Amino acid sequence: MHRFPWKRKRVALAALPATAMLVMAGIAAASGPIQTTSEMEPEAGAASGPTRITLKATRHVMAHRAVTFRGHVSPASSRRVVVQVGGRRVRAYSNDHGAFKARWRAPRAGVYRARAAVADSPVRSHRVQVNAYRPAAASYYGPGLYGGGLACGGTLRPGTIGVANKSLPCGTHLTLRYGHRTVRVQVIDRGPYAGNREFDLTAATKARLGFPSTGTVLSTR
Repeated sequence: MHRFPWKRKRVALAALPATAMLVMAGIAAASGPIQTTSEMEPEAGAASGPTRITLKATRHVMAHRAVTFRGHVSPASSRRVVVQVGGRRVRAYSNDHGAFKARWRAPRAGVYRARAAVADSPVRSHRVQVNAYRPAAASYYGPGLYGGGLACGGTLRPGTIGVANKSLPCGTHLTLRYGHRTVRVQVIDRGPYAGNREFDLTAATKARLGFPSTGTVLSTR
């Protein structure tokens, strides 16, 4: 009778290794294989290389004034950005939110096209046009001269769009601005020959700009 409890203790001790193995096997089956860092897949949405860059700028500015370009890099992160405009490369850095800005001065009146790129990447933005103007004295002509020939060829009519200038080559394109109105024209004639003015606007060009008989227009040439 005194040996019986010891027998039960021996049986229980003998069963411990097998029980432990079953418990460990159950834990391993429930948890599955453990992945190492090299085996783990990247998290969904994790940032890799840049996929998109945008660019904005004020379209109408005065020559020699500062122009601010603004844009955004996606996915948002700090990256080196280059804005190409007017034969120059303006460098900037996007912040942690992907936003960036760069400043540039138009060296002279003209039409400039700008484009942004992420450094060391093929990602490019769409092109943005900036018109840089200078002031120029102007007048207009037309009534009483319709039906007459133009120095650059063709006939002057009430609906003819263009300007006369003494020195710019025939066919030269330029953008004129008066107030909030803008028109793209060509040099089609010679003049003006009265007063200290640079351009003679045709009556149709004058009407599109809302320009008076004489005054100052802004020109990209």
